[in-house]
Amino acid sequence: MNILDKIVAHKKTEVQSAKKHVSYTSLEESEFFHRDILSFRDFLLDDSRTGIIAEFKRKSPSKGIINDNVTVKDVTTAYASAGASALSVLTDRKFFMGKKADLTKARRANKIPILRKDFMIDEYQIIEARALGADIILLIAAILTPVQIQQMSTLAKSLGLNVLLEVHNLDELERSITPNLDAIGVNNRNLADFTVSVQTSYQLAEHIPKEFMKISESAISNPETIKQLKKAGFNGFLIGENFMKQADPGLAMREFVREL
Repeated sequence: MNILDKIVAHKKTEVQSAKKHVSYTSLEESEFFHRDILSFRDFLLDDSRTGIIAEFKRKSPSKGIINDNVTVKDVTTAYASAGASALSVLTDRKFFMGKKADLTKARRANKIPILRKDFMIDEYQIIEARALGADIILLIAAILTPVQIQQMSTLAKSLGLNVLLEVHNLDELERSITPNLDAIGVNNRNLADFTVSVQTSYQLAEHIPKEFMKISESAISNPETIKQLKKAGFNGFLIGENFMKQADPGLAMREFVREL
């Protein structure tokens, strides 16, 4: 059993527990459930912003604790002021030290789109994401069937949410495309063994249909890489570890953006 299998197995137990403690009705009555959703596309293609989806991540299964000395409010507001087009907030507790409350805190402090970064395996999590204040949900092709992707993306769109599909190879891309997607993200990290290579993005770029925004995720630590990815047709760039491993992630992003 690889790390991805372990995460999914634990996530199933976690979701069942959440369903017992917080009903669908409670989610629909929450503070953010009926707020206006921000357009991922509009912010991503806004020339006054960077295209960077800046991530708040305390820990990862491969690196251990990255940074647990900063607050989600301080980091995400600094990311936004540095020109982030969107924010990504980890909500997985066991493997990433994330909290659902992190997303809510980020939502209260920011007026740009927020991605709920988690391992979505159940429609309950999509409704939960809406309630927590997310604008974007992540669907990972490696852990979902084409039918699940279609059903979950349809539900997300019915709730007004933006949908980012994450793929790792051509097979996942070709079997997972459905009309209810806003963007397709190429994860340059192999979720089975957590090795990274930005070449994955270049290899898949031409295979992503033009109607979807293209996002490159992980393995981006140099502004020059973003310049090259833009030439390859990518609109967005998810960066987390490169900023979060610094004492001041917001400052790290600001210095990175200066070089763009």
